[in-house]
Amino acid sequence: MKLNRLTKMILVAMVLGIFCGYLFRELASSPAAITAFADQLSILTDIFLRLIKMIIAPLVFSTLVVGIARMGDAATVGRIGAKAMAWFLTASLVSLTLGLIMVNLLKPGVGLGLPLPDVAASSGIEKGALSLKDFISHLIPKSVFDAMAKNEILAIVVFSMFFGTGAAAIGDKAKGLIDAIDAVAHIMLKVTGYVMNFAPFAVFAAIAGMVAKEGLGILSTYGSFMAQFYLSLGLLWLALLAMGAIFLKGRVIELLRAVREPALLAFTTASSEAAYPKTLQGLKRFGCSDRIASFVMPMGYSFNLDGSMMYCTFAAIFIAQAYGIDLSLSQEITMLLVLMVTSKGIAGVPRASLVVIAATLSQFNIPEAGLLLLLGVDHFLDMGRSATNVLGNAIAACVVAKSEKELTAALPEVDDDEDQDGRKDIELTPAFAKQG
Repeated sequence: MKLNRLTKMILVAMVLGIFCGYLFRELASSPAAITAFADQLSILTDIFLRLIKMIIAPLVFSTLVVGIARMGDAATVGRIGAKAMAWFLTASLVSLTLGLIMVNLLKPGVGLGLPLPDVAASSGIEKGALSLKDFISHLIPKSVFDAMAKNEILAIVVFSMFFGTGAAAIGDKAKGLIDAIDAVAHIMLKVTGYVMNFAPFAVFAAIAGMVAKEGLGILSTYGSFMAQFYLSLGLLWLALLAMGAIFLKGRVIELLRAVREPALLAFTTASSEAAYPKTLQGLKRFGCSDRIASFVMPMGYSFNLDGSMMYCTFAAIFIAQAYGIDLSLSQEITMLLVLMVTSKGIAGVPRASLVVIAATLSQFNIPEAGLLLLLGVDHFLDMGRSATNVLGNAIAACVVAKSEKELTAALPEVDDDEDQDGRKDIELTPAFAKQG
């Protein structure tokens, strides 16, 4: 499989990060020096993630508005939205159910061999199951500028849908404005190319800091649990690819190649958000219509976090097993249904999976202190969850595009140098030009 320049650099940065982090931990004079080293390196990762956050709001707004405005009518928007939500709910149910099945088969919490935290201990994670009021506040912004400032992706999507539908309704009067917003989309994709040059440095800093702080020894301590979780994630990848193959046939493997770079970026930075712009470009090269991708992908970041969904059931039952708490089948099914609801719309919440798990544990009288068992390895687990989220959303976008007959043959692969020189593989206008 041919790897482009950025992918190679990220892989090299990951290996160097592991080596440098381990070496510094072995040679460090004190724990305080290790903490200072990790904190200083985190500046590079923070810069990269802030740059990503800087471009996501205008990128989502511009691509989505142009796509909807050129769809022609609200009925098309509604149909595509309904298809996307149907896929999201199905994929979430598969993810949660598979997590529940695997944790019951593997029983990672039984005979853990680690001292259990006192049941009265605080995990430091605030419970945050999303209430209906919270969900509405995430869904409908008081101000689009406030939503953009806070990177409330779901709220930006809602405003963009109204704005794009209104622009489509007034026809030629909005043409000049839509052309200008289309230019903004092109500019933001160009800026994405510049920002991605910094990705290897961010990956190096994130991996080196994590290894220095946590040490590779934690992998042996939690090796069995992590191996079982990643095995479960691997089965989820197979399940998602099989679901995609029902619609995409053999091209699902081609899609896997198209999103390998954003998936790797999400894995190494433990952030699905960091991979968003590159995922859009990968879908474009795969042949997925821009208007479909720019509509489905932002929604997916709130409703279709497949890796995070699996982790919720897997981790909750793991903690119950560790404390010797037997849950009946009906209780586990109830937990699954509760998580189907409470996990939606949490994009942008720090450590979102842990927040949802904390809220779920209390509802089933499982000690919240059990989260302390996971905090040390959560970053390692988050890497796999983030990469899975990218794959799940990419498949969702392509399946919806296929159902709308807007999935074309893939464009030839190009290197990142060519991407940033303005090659047509990141142009939006031709795919958007199709009406209805």
